[in-house]
Amino acid sequence: MSVKELREGIEEGKVLFGIRQALKLGKKAGNVFIAKDTRDETVEKLEKAGIEFDVLKSKIDLTKELNLDFECEVFSIK
Repeated sequence: MSVKELREGIEEGKVLFGIRQALKLGKKAGNVFIAKDTRDETVEKLEKAGIEFDVLKSKIDLTKELNLDFECEVFSIK
């Protein structure tokens, strides 16, 4: 799982941003990614919900690589 997969998902409109969206999708989410500098509380919420996730780069690096105009900790692909 990689930044490339996220970039393709964004282009196709399949990526949801944020912890709330990931929790709404739950285990139906295809993949969930988090930034390596995600807050501990966010990680705990995902783990408590039983959602598996992959850890990627820092929020700043992801923002640059994905060409976003905001920082995000959690990305879900539906």
